[in-house]
Amino acid sequence: MSDHATDAATETFVAYRNLLFTVAYEMLGSAADAEDVLQETWLRWVEVDPGQVRDQRAYLVRITTRQSLNRLRTMTRRKEAYVGPWLPEPLLTAPDVAEDVELAESVSMALMLVLERLSPTERAVFVLREVFDVGYEEIAEAVGKSPAAVRQVAHRARKHVDAARPREVVSPGEVKAALESFRLALETGDPQGLLDVLAPQVVLVSDGGGIKQAARRPIVGADNIVRFALGHLGRTGAPLTADLTVVNGNPALVLSLGGEIDGVLAARVEEGRIAGLYYVRNPQKLSRIDSETPLTLR
Repeated sequence: MSDHATDAATETFVAYRNLLFTVAYEMLGSAADAEDVLQETWLRWVEVDPGQVRDQRAYLVRITTRQSLNRLRTMTRRKEAYVGPWLPEPLLTAPDVAEDVELAESVSMALMLVLERLSPTERAVFVLREVFDVGYEEIAEAVGKSPAAVRQVAHRARKHVDAARPREVVSPGEVKAALESFRLALETGDPQGLLDVLAPQVVLVSDGGGIKQAARRPIVGADNIVRFALGHLGRTGAPLTADLTVVNGNPALVLSLGGEIDGVLAARVEEGRIAGLYYVRNPQKLSRIDSETPLTLR
């Protein structure tokens, strides 16, 4: 490929990079793997004559989807050997992501965990159709099925997701208010303050990846979570701080002990109280929180 053609290919790829990253991330739940997929997509894209491609966006999405499907199948085996619960890698996201309600929900911890229940093909079809409104014919080319089969897969995936997704749409302001109350009670070691903001049957899922201590199974119930939170974080003796930020398009807390990031805590709120907590402690999933500027996903 000539230098001019390479420059044109690079310009096109950069223009769609945020979109391609989001497609890969929503399919994989891992920013590191999504970046690897983008590298593989780029290597294939520079071998193509752009002049022969009718719809460059569709072509790049198709390559990204196929590479993500390949990686997703290998990641399934990795997750089976993972120590304790697996949570998506948290991403610092720009304010415009939170303003896009559908996009913010699609990358939220709660919905990303729902997507984990889908087969690789169902997940690809759901992400492309429901999040990015890609046509059935275009999806069919990406996943190697007929448009009719893709319609069936989309219907099945949507049914699975609707049955498991959070029951109500909660504004970022409501989530932020609940997390502010949780933060204050946590920093001051106030068990009653924590109980006041937690729903009685709240569930905490923590991910240490076998590297940092975390509960091997979800913890259910406000009383149990208060004991776990105050016992785990208070045992170190290091000063605890909790800073509000925006992760995966939604308010979240970055918890630090003695000035070092300990983890990222995302929440699902129902009727003004926290019904789900997702605590990522695995340091391999936190490098972007410490060093990255917020991402724009489209």
